[in-house]
Parts: sequence; structure tokens; C-alpha cells
Amino acid sequence: MTTAPTHLVWDWNGTLLNDLNLVVESTNVVFAAVAGPAVTADEHRGRFRRPISDYYAEVLGRAVDDDEFGRLDRIFHDAYRTGLTTCELAADATSAMRNWSGSQSLLSMWFHDELVPAVETYGLSGLFNRVDGLRGTVGGDRKAGHLESHLAELGVDPRSVVLIGDSLDDADAAESVGARCVLYTGGFTDPGRLRASGHPVAETLTEAVTLAGGLQPRR
Repeated sequence: MTTAPTHLVWDWNGTLLNDLNLVVESTNVVFAAVAGPAVTADEHRGRFRRPISDYYAEVLGRAVDDDEFGRLDRIFHDAYRTGLTTCELAADATSAMRNWSGSQSLLSMWFHDELVPAVETYGLSGLFNRVDGLRGTVGGDRKAGHLESHLAELGVDPRSVVLIGDSLDDADAAESVGARCVLYTGGFTDPGRLRASGHPVAETLTEAVTLAGGLQPRR
């Protein structure tokens, strides 16, 4: 006999935090720095993926090695930090989290030392059993290994977990540990790409929580 999932893992950027426009603006600062083309929000959502170096390489039409990506990543984050105070939570983020009866945590690929005070600023700290961001100095990698470590630190059985995120990388991470995933259309990825993945897709975070509650855990 199976029971409903008991733990939610939330993604931050593009999910709880409504920062798509800032991410696109910052990405265009990166491309401008290497004489690349600008992208629209729709183009970004159609092409974005992790590792982000692959996304940059596709747009620029050439390889981006680790050294260059490290430089471009710093350019991105410098631009992103400049506009971060303009970003708000998704419209129903707080109410959606309060609708969940189980435990919750936050796993972001944003830098940990900056994520924690940001979560406090938005008044969300008390809702999470654990908050984890990126401990490294360069971003852009896949989430799978970070999710495995996050759940191990929580002591949570991955089969009881649903990850709510806005990217195909979130879905891949959930699958890699035996968790489930609900994908949210309000973030960095085109809704058509999300639906084509075969994972449940939600138009709002409130709907995402409802869908998560109805999923059967992995055996």
C-alpha cells in the first residue's frame, strides 16, 4: 500500500521567485559582452537548459569552455544582483506553500550565502525545514547531485518527495533520485517543452501543490 507524498522540495529562481525578466536581461548582458545576439523572453524559454554553458554555446554558435563560462557566469551574476531588489515572489507563492500539509524545503542553484538572507527578506524562513543553495563560486551546473545531497541532509526518503520547479533539469533531478516532479509554467521554460516531458504541469503554484498532493510515490 502506498501513501501520498509527504515532502515538497521547492525550486527558487523562476518558481517561487518571479525573476524571468531579470534573468533574460542579465543573460543579454552576457551575450553582449562577447558580441552575441540578444534573446527575447520567449526565445530564452524555448532554449534554456542546464548545463548553462550548453545554452550559451547554442546561442553563440560556438563552444564555450570552462574558463570562458566562468567569466560569463560572473558577468551574469553581477548584472543579476544589480536588479534583484526589483523581483517579487510569484503571486501565489506564499499561499501555495501554506496550503501544503507536509514538510517543505528549498533547493536553489543560486549561491547559498545570498539565498539564505533573500529567503529571510521575503519572510519565508519559517516555512522550510532546510534551505540549500550553491556552495561553489560558479553556477550553471545540473541540479541532480545537489538534490541527492539535500535529501540526504534532511533524512527524507526520495520516494516520498515531490519537487516543484520550472525547468526540465528539475524533472531530471527528481527522476535521478526516485522522487516525483511537478513542473510550473511561469518560469524559465516554454510550457510546451514542459508538457512534452510527460511530467505533471501546473499553470500556478497553487495548482502545483494540488497536483503534488495527488501523486503516488515511487515504489
